[in-house]
Amino acid sequence: MSNQTKKEQTQELIKETAKNLFFVKGKFDATTQEIADEAGVNRTLINYYFRSRDNLIQIIFNEAQKVEREKSKVIQRADLPLKEKISKFIESSLSTSLKYPYLETYIVSQMNKGNCHQKDVEDEILEELYKSIEFEMEQGNIEKMKPVQFLLNMVALLVFPSALRPLLMDNLLISDKEFDEIISERKEIILNILFKK
Repeated sequence: MSNQTKKEQTQELIKETAKNLFFVKGKFDATTQEIADEAGVNRTLINYYFRSRDNLIQIIFNEAQKVEREKSKVIQRADLPLKEKISKFIESSLSTSLKYPYLETYIVSQMNKGNCHQKDVEDEILEELYKSIEFEMEQGNIEKMKPVQFLLNMVALLVFPSALRPLLMDNLLISDKEFDEIISERKEIILNILFKK
């Protein structure tokens, strides 16, 4: 194996380990030493490859935003009916929640610290989405409300359970495996709450 390949593998291992600590385990304050220990590498390698913990976190944050933008792309597909768009978005969001339960919480925590956040949906796409929601309301397929309320309902139904995962698991006596099953079952439940038909 070449030195370049070994270097790339080690960098990837450190990044994946940090992602696992932040997005899967919810350990946002993990130190450089904890990341190194979890990855099974020397702490100096993190500084060598990423210059600093903050730089590693910025790279991880950028990747987290990329995942969020990918999820939002389905909403931007104009050729699908609204319910199908929402259905695909829910599917993608739930899949991400199963893989990275603390992703949204992490992004919000970083935004609260003043890290930049790029919008996932452009203004004109959002306006188009609002028009589609209003049209579905006029057709009687969605309960009448401000379109933004519809989107807030959707996001709350999707994100809230994962954001409160440890609290819900503890209070409702749910195991990790059971919680994953519950998340997997939510697509139809959410669609039935959002759409009348």
